[in-house]
Amino acid sequence: MKNLTVVITVLLPLLFSCNDPGLLEEKGKLDLKEVSGLEYIPNSGLWALEDSGNDNKLYTIDEKGNILKTYTVANAKNNDWEDLASDAKGNLYIGDFGNNDNKRRDLAIYKLNAGKYDSIAAKVEFYYPGQKAFPPKKSEMLYDAEAFFEHNGTFYIFTKNRSKGFDGSFAMYSVPNAEGRHEAKLMASLKSCGNYNKCAITAADISPDGKTAVLLSGDKIWLMPGFGDGNYELQPVELGFITQKEGLAFKDADVLFVADEKDKHAGGRLYETKLSILKAKI
Repeated sequence: MKNLTVVITVLLPLLFSCNDPGLLEEKGKLDLKEVSGLEYIPNSGLWALEDSGNDNKLYTIDEKGNILKTYTVANAKNNDWEDLASDAKGNLYIGDFGNNDNKRRDLAIYKLNAGKYDSIAAKVEFYYPGQKAFPPKKSEMLYDAEAFFEHNGTFYIFTKNRSKGFDGSFAMYSVPNAEGRHEAKLMASLKSCGNYNKCAITAADISPDGKTAVLLSGDKIWLMPGFGDGNYELQPVELGFITQKEGLAFKDADVLFVADEKDKHAGGRLYETKLSILKAKI
């Protein structure tokens, strides 16, 4: 989101070059300035969207970051689109649940049927049962989210803690992939680190075999290798530099795409890494 303070120094290129080769391989410069979500669909390619303040559009991009095609989603408003997900049938889902001020009562996930990516086929609404005030106290700003994926008929949503005195705490909720309004179910209370710019969660995806979940933050990828067995332990992998990283997507069982938003001095790039490389760093 736009209020993230990006830590940049003139040593960033040197820092990146000193990083472990292959950890994040830059693929190209993104045509889009504010990519907030990525998703890869076999036979359809790499998808991207932008968040609040941008149009109700989806984009297919190539693996260098160039726009291939633009889709205007006619019957949906971009309140604050934050992430993309897909299911085994190739249906695409937009997470319209960005909630910086913790005021929203209209959190939703939009379904776009496979091959019909210019209109909403269904709307899944949800709410957090623990939220009683809109907004809550500044010490209880726990109801923003920028990350989710779909797995076996369920959405898994990871919150972004915006509380005063950030301590890295966040939550994983589940919501059924079914039209209607649902109470989000708390699945796990998790903790990253106490530095907001480095550790606030901004994207998520799950491996095609459903075993490993991955989360993204400003300078880390977080692995949950036991996700398929109900083990939600987090394993961080340092990426070595901070940018406003907000896009994360599996291409296949090993390859991952990462994208960051463009700042005056950095970002706006598409990267590639491998799950096998990340696991070797644990």
